[in-house]
Parts: sequence; structure tokens; C-alpha cells
Amino acid sequence: MTNLEARPDEQVCVAGPAADVQLVEPRDVPLGGPRAMTVRRTLPSRARSLVGPFCFADHYGPDDVAATGGMDVPPHPHTGLQTVTWLFEGAVLHRDALGSEQTIAPGQLNLMTAGRGICHSEEATPARFPGQPVLHGVQLWTVLPESARHGDRAFEHVADVPRLTVDGAQLQVFLGRLGGVESPARAYSPLVAAQVDVPAGARVTLPVDPAFEHAVLVDAGALRFEGHDVPPAWLAYAPPGRDALVLEAGDAPVRAVLVGGTPFDEPMLMWWNFVARTHEEVVEARAQWQAAIAGDPAGPGRFGEVQGYAGPPLPAPELPNVRLRPRER
Repeated sequence: MTNLEARPDEQVCVAGPAADVQLVEPRDVPLGGPRAMTVRRTLPSRARSLVGPFCFADHYGPDDVAATGGMDVPPHPHTGLQTVTWLFEGAVLHRDALGSEQTIAPGQLNLMTAGRGICHSEEATPARFPGQPVLHGVQLWTVLPESARHGDRAFEHVADVPRLTVDGAQLQVFLGRLGGVESPARAYSPLVAAQVDVPAGARVTLPVDPAFEHAVLVDAGALRFEGHDVPPAWLAYAPPGRDALVLEAGDAPVRAVLVGGTPFDEPMLMWWNFVARTHEEVVEARAQWQAAIAGDPAGPGRFGEVQGYAGPPLPAPELPNVRLRPRER
């Protein structure tokens, strides 16, 4: 997925401390389509830039694709990150510069590693999937550490992620390790990501790594997380130091996504779809993408080219005229 904001902020992201649970309110961002499908973004936000290496979280649906047009994101570039696609309902077709063409369904993982550069497209429209009227899921990004961010691009599809049960809650671990099970997907930092389904009225004590900071993004239901009420679509953050997290459901079942990892301590700057370390790196990546989509005689170069998508690539927004100040911790 891409960030389609016309004037995206340039953000210097830091792993800021928090004494206790912190609640992050989502903001609505139009993703695109004939009537603009809207996503709810909690990372990055003014309240929090990162949770472990997770630097981006979009939550969308349940969306009536017949009414909104669904998701139709033209080829666009990424650097320095992994894109993590996880669905609750519907289907998305992914194409990328490696030649990957993969439809993802609920309970499956699409994981794309940008490395130095890649481009991809995503489609979930009525024309593409006429039998899938609803689209509902999350898109996450993780920042790659210095040791991996200049590496090769890659794509993985995990058709069956590991599952476990804790205090009656059903967990699907699609990245990292949790409760003794581990996703086969490749990660470059210590982290975890899992769907957590809590039955109505249940209280779940979830063992976690105390070196990790964690957050839960609530999809449905009334969740009480570590003694704090978390509304649907909000994100609740807990700092490192806990060896267990307590999740409680009200009168209805709760579905949430848990993410976490060791605090990311490298400098990191994110603008549009680029994760870098300096302003100059972002300027260079943008210039190379613009040259490639304008028909650079040298070819697609750094980002490669998506085959099979019916439409032109997505141009980059204009860069800001000034640098933004780093956020305070």
C-alpha cells in the first residue's frame, strides 16, 4: 500500500519512551478509488512514531467495494522497509518488480522487503474480485535496520501462519515469535505481529517478551488493555518491561492486532513511501523514481518495473520546501 497524501510530512521518527499505556487516536486518510476508500492511520502520529520497528499502520474496512471502488493502487516505490499485508475479509492482488503476482486471502501473509528499492501495485476492486464485496484488513510497515536496508528486494507469501490458544483467545502469529510459535516469514529485527481474537467476557493474560514495547490495534469490540479502555480503530501502546499483557473483552468478542519489538534505536526519516536516514537520501530516491516513470533511457533502474498493471505508475508528491524538526521524545 502507498501513502496517497498529496503533502506528506517528512518525519524524523524516534522510539520515544512512555511511562504507561498510551492511547493513539486514528486519523482518516483517503486511499483512492472512485469515491475514495478511507483508511484509519495510527502510525506514524503526533503521539507516537514507532512501536519496535513498526513505523506505519493503516486499518481499513469493512469496506463495501461496490460503493467505494475498493483499493486500486498503481505501481509505486518503497525503500528501506518491509510492507506487511494482513486481511480479515476480502482479497488483494499484489504485483511487484520481482515479477511476483500473488492474491492474498484472510489468514495469509504478504511480506515485501524493499531493501534499496522496489515498486509494486495492489488491487482489490469489484472488477478484479467480483465475488468479494468486502475489503477489511491492515497494512503495516517495518523499518529495516542499517544492516539490511541496502540489501536485495524480496517477496514472501505465507499461506498458513502458526496459531495458538491462550486463555481461550485464538492467536495467529504472522511475524516473529509469540507463545512458543514462530512465523516462517523473514524479519530483520526482533519483533512480533499477531491477530488476537478474544471471546466475549474473556480475560487473557498473554506472555510477551519484556524487552519489547507492544501495541494493540483494535479492529472490533470493546477492549480493555492493561486496565485501559481502547475504542475500535485506536491503538494502545505499552512500553518495555512487561512479561505479560492483559486483554479483556466486554459483552462482544474482540478482534485486535498485536505488534511489538525491541525499541528501534537507529535514526530514521520517513517521507511518502521512502524510509531513509537523511533528507538527501529521500531527495535522491524521489528523483530516481520520477526519472524512471518519465521514461529514463537508462531504464527503470533502482526500483524495477511492475508488469501486468493496467495503468501508469504513481508519481511522487512534491518535496517540502523546508525540513521539519525532529519530534520530541
